[in-house]
Amino acid sequence: MRKYFGTDGIRGLANGVITPELALKVGQAAGLVFQRGDHRHRVVIGKDTRLSGYMIETALMAGFTSVGMDVLQLGPMPTPAVAMLTRSMRADIGVMISASHNAYEDNGIKLFGPDGFKLSDEVEREIEALIDGALHKRLAGSLDIGRAKRIESVHARYIEFAKRTLPRQVTLDGLRVVVDCANGAGYRVAPETLWELGAEVIAIGVEPDGFNINRGVGSTAPAALAAKVRELRADIGIALDGDADRVLIVDEKGQTVDGDQLMAVIARSWKEDDRLTKPGIVATIMSNLGLERYLAGIDLTLARTAVGDRYVLEHMREHGYNLGGEQSGHIIMSDYATTGDGLVAALQVLSVVKRLERPVSDVCHCFDPLPQILRNVRYGAGEPLKQDTVVTAIEHARSRLGNAGRLVIRPSGTEPVIRVMAEGDDRGLVSAVVDDVVDAVARVAAKAAA
Repeated sequence: MRKYFGTDGIRGLANGVITPELALKVGQAAGLVFQRGDHRHRVVIGKDTRLSGYMIETALMAGFTSVGMDVLQLGPMPTPAVAMLTRSMRADIGVMISASHNAYEDNGIKLFGPDGFKLSDEVEREIEALIDGALHKRLAGSLDIGRAKRIESVHARYIEFAKRTLPRQVTLDGLRVVVDCANGAGYRVAPETLWELGAEVIAIGVEPDGFNINRGVGSTAPAALAAKVRELRADIGIALDGDADRVLIVDEKGQTVDGDQLMAVIARSWKEDDRLTKPGIVATIMSNLGLERYLAGIDLTLARTAVGDRYVLEHMREHGYNLGGEQSGHIIMSDYATTGDGLVAALQVLSVVKRLERPVSDVCHCFDPLPQILRNVRYGAGEPLKQDTVVTAIEHARSRLGNAGRLVIRPSGTEPVIRVMAEGDDRGLVSAVVDDVVDAVARVAAKAAA
């Protein structure tokens, strides 16, 4: 078990869990771990638009400079842009300050190695050990303290990178696109990229004020985007999350298209173009069984991993896949990026729409998903999944589903909840088994809280 890091960096209530003191220590510890060689070391730091980002950025800068690392401040930038710029600018480490799809009260710290990839569990444990150690004994001398400066040209660099992921002859001329940037990190780069590629762009969720990130907008709240698409009779809607590493699509009818369908669209297109490095893709245990059946129908496999885009990417790297992702809209295309990239994934889908000259509702409906129900149970203390009554309820639920469906139960890596998901051909049965498990977990949680 790790003390600070979850499935996607360190995340929690700003000024509660994510304090200036913790950020300072993270900067010092990560800076020490990634000082390798005798060159002048440097770190790039990006953030989303949360008010607490200023506080955390300043504390991180103090931590990194205090151990002798120079800091390059990127300002509000998507997570995939920070990962890309870490490599492009030859930084020793990259940092993204974001709590992704969470509300503004939360914030987080994501770290990238010099190769632009998220850190392994082993490196995170090494950083944790230093955080709890005697960091004051390893500070830089007065002559070796780092410097910090803000870099102004990074938005243009990322926009050009995103545009180059499409063939040079591909344009978005004739497409009316509504893009919802969740009042988050993509609010500048996403609309401009789409416009430069030729689309007619209507942007919403592009007025961040420090408090409104993900509030009623973005990939976790697509109703506003769907309404705007219908109102303007747009061809497509694109919804990013707070740090722009995930995407959902809304078709011309206002219907939401999730990450499973997007992976199917890209997988089919890449298979036809002979671009898949292996005959299959990688997704998590949460992806719909309908996706697996669809891929099998076009002679592709689906490899499943634990929840978290980092685990998808690890499997991709280890086994040679170049496409993977999550149902939530993290789409990883390792030919282009080292993490999920919502904008680049949307561009891949738009290129298919342009090539086929068919409505998005047609292009992006590859399969009918099986009935799938996901419920969360919040708990305050203890380990509910180890209690006998919960174990028995889970075993009974699996027995009832048999081979006609799947049951996935896991604790969240970012908040104190148990996620209970089931899917199968019989919606009534799926609903019943989820209710039984949720009730068992809720009773245990209530007892522990009493």
